[in-house]
Amino acid sequence: MLVFNVYHDGQPAEEINLAGANLTGSEGAPIRAEIAATDGQITCLKKAGGAATLMVLWKAGDAGEMLLETARLPERKDAYNLNLELARGRVAALIRKREDWGLIGFSSGQVLADRFAEVRRDFVGAVKLNTDDPAAASVLADTCLAECVSLSEQTAAFHANIFLVRRRKLNKGRPTFGCEVRLENISPAYEQLVLAMSDFINLPTPWLHAASDEGDEQPPSLDAWIEWCTKHRIPLSAGPLVNFEPGFMPEKLVNAAHDFDTLKELIYKHTHHQVARYADNVATWKVISGANAFNGFNLNFEQIMELTRMTCSLVRSLAPKASIAIELAMPWGEYHATNPRTMPPMMYADMCIQSGIKFDSFGLQVYMGAAADGMYVRDMMQISAKLDEFANFGKPVHITGCEAPSATDPDPRDHWAGKVPVAGGGQWRRPWDEDVQAEWLEHFCRLALSKPFVATVCWRDMADGDNLYMPHGGLCRADLAPKPAYEKIRKFRAALNRRSPNAAHAAPINAASDPGS
Repeated sequence: MLVFNVYHDGQPAEEINLAGANLTGSEGAPIRAEIAATDGQITCLKKAGGAATLMVLWKAGDAGEMLLETARLPERKDAYNLNLELARGRVAALIRKREDWGLIGFSSGQVLADRFAEVRRDFVGAVKLNTDDPAAASVLADTCLAECVSLSEQTAAFHANIFLVRRRKLNKGRPTFGCEVRLENISPAYEQLVLAMSDFINLPTPWLHAASDEGDEQPPSLDAWIEWCTKHRIPLSAGPLVNFEPGFMPEKLVNAAHDFDTLKELIYKHTHHQVARYADNVATWKVISGANAFNGFNLNFEQIMELTRMTCSLVRSLAPKASIAIELAMPWGEYHATNPRTMPPMMYADMCIQSGIKFDSFGLQVYMGAAADGMYVRDMMQISAKLDEFANFGKPVHITGCEAPSATDPDPRDHWAGKVPVAGGGQWRRPWDEDVQAEWLEHFCRLALSKPFVATVCWRDMADGDNLYMPHGGLCRADLAPKPAYEKIRKFRAALNRRSPNAAHAAPINAASDPGS
């Protein structure tokens, strides 16, 4: 068991927020545990042996409120000082990433190195003070943690800018930015917004709205968007064809959950029908999504891999020239701690490769700012470190869905608002508003596209409206008035691709604003 004393402003904590709290073991794999808070302490009863890391939603000064992690800690009789261990975890993480990114001794990063030396001195002071006065040590540790998180983001931005300069020289107008469209939003104003900021679009093929039996008619909006993309010569991705996330499967599939052979047959028929119909129009198929994270059918490991193999092979045979992507949901894998029938994302990704499944790339969902697993706020260095884990797979990565909210109040029009509340999901620097959303989007795009293996970034929702995946997550308001995030991405795209008339007005790629300012 791990026990932590928790301090707020140098006093034992009266209230402790455990939203999103979880434990991870070796290599960041989530582990099952009972986590509780009482009398100013957090107790973690682990279901597995060995050292563990605690992640909690924590306020880190001006950097914001986000999931932060302790160092990996062994069990012991005495309680740990949580404030101090969070600072220790961040100092250790920054040391590792500075080494991984080759920034040790990097001459132009000397200012960051000097600041990090100061942070380490403050941390050592907090460690020494903790022996005699844990409460006072917690105050110094809080200051150290806030400074270190801010410095982490600046370091991640510094590293990203180095590679963004190289990417701009090599990009040469390659499709980079996209947005997923709403099938029902067919209007000249909506289409113009899509056209002005997108190198490509993703066309959703939700099973609940698409015909799955051969001979059935497709929704008119699906064909209309296909025709529109063809007319404007916009590359098209489509899918996911099979989405395991709750709420995206038709009733007949849910009813077949007890019979794997029936389930497999229905998935085969649906996939065959969709791909055969649009094989000549779609450049990239998101074939299967969320198989790692959602297991409402209670499938075993072999069945999950069999469905992945079957759908990828079928799409390859029907559309041999198309690119095939396997989409991973919730890349930090918190879900696995509560549902052992799922697979950690990196294990699933590795098994897709080791099993010889024929696919071309990974799709990755990165949603921040909602109070739900996989959507609690993380800082930019954590995001950068997670993306780095995919470098060793030797496959391109597409950010097939990213989103952050522009407000925190519930949207009464949105049936997802009760399932994915924004309030309580943390904040990046300040409470979420339209300006914060725009800043987050710019910094995320700089970071993601600095990775040589990240090919594209696709925003989830163009505009606010009914049934939005994340409340207030659109780039435009419900009346289609652009938010600052829309203009930000349009100008950043222009600067990267160097082909828009407005590119001259975009912020230089090698002059990112200071993410810690």
